[in-house]
Amino acid sequence: MFQFLRGFLLPAAACDGNRDGDSRYANLFRKLDLNEDGKVDIAELQTGLRAMGIPLGKEAEEKIFKAGDTNQDGQLDFEEFMRYLKDHEKKMKLAFKSLDKNNDGKIEASEVVQSLKILGISISKKQAEKILQSIDADGTMTVDWNEWRDHFMFNPATDIEEIIRYWKHSTVLDIGDSLTVPDEFTEEEKKTGQWWRQLLAGGVAGAVSRTGTAPLDRLKVMMQVHGSKSNKMNIASGFKQMLKEGGVLSLWRGNGVNVVKIAPETAIKFWAYEKYKKLLTKDDGKLGTIERFVSGSLAGATAQTSIYPMEVLKTRLAVGKTGQYSGMFDCAKKILKREGVKAFYKGYIPNILGIIPYAGIDLAVYELLKSTWLEHYASSSANPGVFVLLGCGTASSTCGQLASYPLALIRTRMQAQASVEGAPQLNMVALFQRIIATEGVRGLYRGIAPNFMKVLPAVSISYVVYEKMKQNLGIA
Repeated sequence: MFQFLRGFLLPAAACDGNRDGDSRYANLFRKLDLNEDGKVDIAELQTGLRAMGIPLGKEAEEKIFKAGDTNQDGQLDFEEFMRYLKDHEKKMKLAFKSLDKNNDGKIEASEVVQSLKILGISISKKQAEKILQSIDADGTMTVDWNEWRDHFMFNPATDIEEIIRYWKHSTVLDIGDSLTVPDEFTEEEKKTGQWWRQLLAGGVAGAVSRTGTAPLDRLKVMMQVHGSKSNKMNIASGFKQMLKEGGVLSLWRGNGVNVVKIAPETAIKFWAYEKYKKLLTKDDGKLGTIERFVSGSLAGATAQTSIYPMEVLKTRLAVGKTGQYSGMFDCAKKILKREGVKAFYKGYIPNILGIIPYAGIDLAVYELLKSTWLEHYASSSANPGVFVLLGCGTASSTCGQLASYPLALIRTRMQAQASVEGAPQLNMVALFQRIIATEGVRGLYRGIAPNFMKVLPAVSISYVVYEKMKQNLGIA
């Protein structure tokens, strides 16, 4: 949540002399112009900032340079440097005023708590004090404009939402399942078109990740459908069975549909989330945590309803035998002919019911882990770092999956019932009762081992591909 609320503190040496306008900029420019040629290139900017104790990181430094270099000659002259900082100060002034609720020219801990609550993020007063402490230069436990400006002078964020969004729950991590919380974008990202680039990067990352872990995903489906007390299919025997029946390529059966459905589902989810947020916005224009959760759950349900026939196709292809279907369209044609349109919505109810525990627990665990980290490990920095964020996201998604897994298993069995010889066509309640009676509670978790096995590689692949896509699409 607070990646930029620490780590960009401007040292006193960089703020000496006259604080007024041009002389302050000139003093900073001299410190960065290492070869004294009247211009600063990207290497000088990086070296100079590190020397002043402001190691932003390559991505942030390149964002500053790109915004400042208006004539695109690969260097910043003093005019460009000054213009960038003046423009940036205006944006930081607006961010400061948005936090200074009582307009007394100072930001207090209670105002930080209040402002973040409006944005759907809850923190304690103690956590807010830690954040202020990282900015407070004079030890008053309040932050005035000068302290705020100096702290964020080289922060490439443009508003308070951008400053805090790094700690918001994100769906960049694709672990192959569809029950995820929608992404949220700032107004600036919507205006500049950054939102569709981020969605595209996330979609490509998800496609590569799902393809990389498809054998484990198919094994999970096979164990969910065919695993029982009499048929003790485990990971080794499951792989042997799939390889014997269809060869190596059969391990990716159903993956095509799983990848194709990413684009429509993501687009519908994003569109629906924005619509539901507007409907649930309070009279004062604020959207609380509960409203965000409800909006996210409804958006997930809307997207799932729209693409659900593709979920059925994915399951049927995964459990199908070699030569049974020539592809996705052949599978759809045969289901329609033999079972009718209703077959494309088998298992729909447990699927929709699974969204609530998944999204709720996913968000709750993420907030708990985030809060715990801030409380116990943010003593010297409020910057969580990428591994903490990945860890929180992976753990919360895994807990969400664990809670909704029995419903996911029942959904898969209902989708596949007609394709399994001799299997009775049971509804959700009857199927649940039968599993409990014949297989016990453990039966509701068949296939969970390969499901958990794919989490770590899926997260790793999706994160690496997402970062590469961001670079290629010019996302800062």
